[in-house]
Amino acid sequence: MFFLFLLCMCGLLLRGNAQDRASLWRGNDRTGRCQYTFNVPSPMEATCPQVGGPEVEGLKTRLSVLEALMSQLSGKDLQPRGGHQGVSARPQPELQEALNRAVGERNLLQGEKERLERDLETLKLRMDEMRRETERLRSRPCLTQNPVVAPSSTQQDWGRARPAAGSNQMTHLMTRPNRQGDSSNLRDSAWQYGALSFQELKAEVTEVPAPDGTVDNTGCGEVISVGEPVTHRKADNIAGKYGVWMQDPEAVSPYGPNMLWRIDTIGTEIRQLYGYDDMEQLSKGFPSKVLLLPDPLESTGATMYRGSLYYQRRLSRTLIRYDLAAEHVAARRELPHAGFHGQFPYSWGGYTDIDLSVDEKGLWAIYSTSKAQGAIVISKLDPHSLEVKKSWETSIRKASVANSFMICGKLYTVASYAARDTTINHVYDTGTSQGKAVSIHFKNKYGYNSMIDYSLAQRKLFAWDNFHLVSYDLRLGRQQAN
Repeated sequence: MFFLFLLCMCGLLLRGNAQDRASLWRGNDRTGRCQYTFNVPSPMEATCPQVGGPEVEGLKTRLSVLEALMSQLSGKDLQPRGGHQGVSARPQPELQEALNRAVGERNLLQGEKERLERDLETLKLRMDEMRRETERLRSRPCLTQNPVVAPSSTQQDWGRARPAAGSNQMTHLMTRPNRQGDSSNLRDSAWQYGALSFQELKAEVTEVPAPDGTVDNTGCGEVISVGEPVTHRKADNIAGKYGVWMQDPEAVSPYGPNMLWRIDTIGTEIRQLYGYDDMEQLSKGFPSKVLLLPDPLESTGATMYRGSLYYQRRLSRTLIRYDLAAEHVAARRELPHAGFHGQFPYSWGGYTDIDLSVDEKGLWAIYSTSKAQGAIVISKLDPHSLEVKKSWETSIRKASVANSFMICGKLYTVASYAARDTTINHVYDTGTSQGKAVSIHFKNKYGYNSMIDYSLAQRKLFAWDNFHLVSYDLRLGRQQAN
């Protein structure tokens, strides 16, 4: 058949009087297979109307598709080549979300850079002040140090003592007794006179214990004072600017009572829960366990209790109890009418609408509702089913305070998250349904405290202050009898 086709083609060429212009070529291709090639000039056209053929047109089409995909990634509306409109330049939701996340992280980094630059300028000014102070001290003349002259045994009038020859006025003041006393009182003085160049002032300090009934750190009294923050660890990257760390007061096997847990809360898909055997391993950054939560977490309001992690599901008012030993969701329930995702947050923002807490009385939820018009609502929760057992509506505006925590059934609020020196400014007692204003000193050491919670396991406050995991000692008053 193939030879018949060749004969027919030759006949056509001869019949068309193109014998002098047509050519037949036979040879092997790159694979060694025999190929026949005919070259026949066009009898009607001097030049071809199209250059490149269908292969070039195919390349143009594929290039247009690539340009459209690039416009999706960059968010710009590029005009495809050749007028092709087959592919939309509108970004897909996943790409837009990734772009938004990248922009958010860039803004956070820019803010952190500006803060560091301000701190650097402050340090430079402080260094200049210290340098000037050093130069001033160097230029001051040194005082001559002369020995103290011991008084003569025949000298009776100590009140009229005068400096000996060669001694300066300061030496005379150090050796002169109180003019209001007589010579007999000098024997009880703590000063010891002698021929040494310096005299050492010694004082006895006696610690006076607080009266009985004032302080009881083992009971359930009201907070009297908060200690200085103690730093345990600094986060490694931008994801750790905000976060939550906690300790289960009633740990369940296989995890011991010293186990600590940490969650970094920057991002949209917060699922990783890091576990550390003890405080030392947390400080070194060596987790012994990493769990992947089945549902993403919202903000810094999570807590630990009786072998479970309690947290708010992202973009919802749903509460989740995650069993740590079984590694699955043990319960989930909506918190009725609770605001979420920025409706009623703390003053620092961060979608802190629902804050969970554990104290001596059990599991609590701190939040607000539209009915409460932004005032803090406290609800006691069943730790097994997450059902609301009882609720209290306070007069404290949630957006007016930076954070809050529960101790012994009492709600405490912190005035500012950024001021280095602030106060615990409100306390509300669920036992009496009464609140009052207080002023207890509280320090934000690093200037951006995004999480403050009571650790029942250590009877301390745990906080996350601008990348830093810190704790505070507490002094509690003795509980008053009702």
